[in-house]
Amino acid sequence: MTVRRVLAFLDRPRERFEEAAEFWTAVTGTRLSPRRGDDGEFATLVPESGDACVKLQAVGDGGGAHLDLEVDDVRAAVAGAEALGAAVAADHGDWAVLHSPEGRAFCLVPAQRATRRPPIFAGTRLDQVCLDIAPGAYEKEVAFWAALTGWSLRRGALPEFAALVMPGAPVRILLQRLGEGPGGSAHVDLACADIDAARARHERYGAAFVARGRHWIVMRDPAGGAYCLTGRDPETGSLPG
Repeated sequence: MTVRRVLAFLDRPRERFEEAAEFWTAVTGTRLSPRRGDDGEFATLVPESGDACVKLQAVGDGGGAHLDLEVDDVRAAVAGAEALGAAVAADHGDWAVLHSPEGRAFCLVPAQRATRRPPIFAGTRLDQVCLDIAPGAYEKEVAFWAALTGWSLRRGALPEFAALVMPGAPVRILLQRLGEGPGGSAHVDLACADIDAARARHERYGAAFVARGRHWIVMRDPAGGAYCLTGRDPETGSLPG
């Protein structure tokens, strides 16, 4: 099985959905699609050009992210994921919600054949979903996601990071081994030509600084969701040097 494309979902509390939508459209240079779903829980961040790859979902609580994986054959993909250790949480026929071996939720959905990356905006591009993995589950999760996607696995400069990348895909997957904690969470990362300039700009739209790492700044959006500004080339996704 090969995953054709990854969609990044920002999961935000239902009562703060509008705050999240206003912030994320502003910092990504997008507009919000009409809301859809039985309760209006879904919306897409529509770029000025290229194919949309970031969506918003209103949830009961939490402020994380999850992945939708586009595949050619959902039924075959579900069977393949189960064989790798995933568990089906909800099967809707033409799409399904599953849990990875660590218990992380993700969706398998039909491929849309979209190929155009959204443009860089204000020196940044939302191009990565980081899966935060408990130390004891890390190698098993890395093996699971590598086999599930069929994408190239690149070990990071730091031992706690590995990336799954398909050339031309608008969103890649970063696997991060936590120093401690239960794991199971996820957040989005933006590649930034200048992370300090990006921080200042995001703060003007209501984001708050949380912490600084080696190549990244942890932020919190106005709806309470954590995300990272990372010092990577927005075009290639690579670290400097």
